[in-house]
Amino acid sequence: MPLTIWTNTLFSPRARLRLEAGIGEHRLIEAPRLSASVLEAAPPDPRLAEADIALGQPDAEDCRRFANLRWIAVTSAGYGRYDRPEVLEELRARGSVLTSMSTVFAEPCAQHVLAMMLALGRRLPESLAEQLGERSWRFHERRAGSVLLNGQTVLLLGYGNIARRLTELLRPFGMRVFAVRRRAYSEPGVHIIAEDRVTSVLGEADHVVNLLPDNEATRNYVNARRLAACKPGARFYNIGRGTTVDHHALAEALESGRLDAAYLDVFPEEPLPPHDRLWGLPNCWITPHSAGGRRDQDEAMVDHFLGNLRLFEAGEGGKLTDRAGGVA
Repeated sequence: MPLTIWTNTLFSPRARLRLEAGIGEHRLIEAPRLSASVLEAAPPDPRLAEADIALGQPDAEDCRRFANLRWIAVTSAGYGRYDRPEVLEELRARGSVLTSMSTVFAEPCAQHVLAMMLALGRRLPESLAEQLGERSWRFHERRAGSVLLNGQTVLLLGYGNIARRLTELLRPFGMRVFAVRRRAYSEPGVHIIAEDRVTSVLGEADHVVNLLPDNEATRNYVNARRLAACKPGARFYNIGRGTTVDHHALAEALESGRLDAAYLDVFPEEPLPPHDRLWGLPNCWITPHSAGGRRDQDEAMVDHFLGNLRLFEAGEGGKLTDRAGGVA
């Protein structure tokens, strides 16, 4: 029986053709306003009431209200706007499925963190700044300041698909990898720790990588207290969500030298305002929420959706990739 698929995603022309070909006999309807950003929520849309499946970033309240929605396929790694008890409980009650596209973004995000770890270790940002600026030749300083990742310790705040892939990428360096998450069962190549051990491991970690999603439990998780517990000279990376970090406390830790450096890709307010204090810190490196980017992003999202669609058509909703929030 043909399904109706709603979307508010502005796919590239190639990806759109792939989607239309891949859904076959199913009907595709569009929201009045399409967006190319996987982070932008759609406003309420009455057309969602016609749909069996929502692909994109549908309004969370619409997802609660429209009982016909059997599967919500969000086009982002995170699903914070849906991660609320009243939304998840309603979806569970009616047997709807919620999926993210975490595996689509795991590889670029993991490579992005590794790239910045290596860049900071080899002091590449400073050399680039000198090439663009005074063109000085800091031979001795640059060599003496460079470090190897081999044998260093990493603490991952959160352990989902991105963290798993990053753990694999770090393996050749022989690093000790710790990760904190709610369910503290073992994983190959990583020491999973409970919440009550975070402070002690912060004191050992050369690198602290924040991968936390945005929800009530994680907001300002990286605060002044936890930053004070960091090993002196540690480096901090955030590709989770900006709301999980107290940026005032982070700026103070960078200015005081408690942290050697920070690499930030996400912020509570985006774009980050030009007057923000973090822009001017010489040991803070900023990218514009680009860690998850990849040239073939739209095609990868469509392929992810179509793979799950085949399972959904077969009545195997419980086997969909990247099921989220304990739903279905």
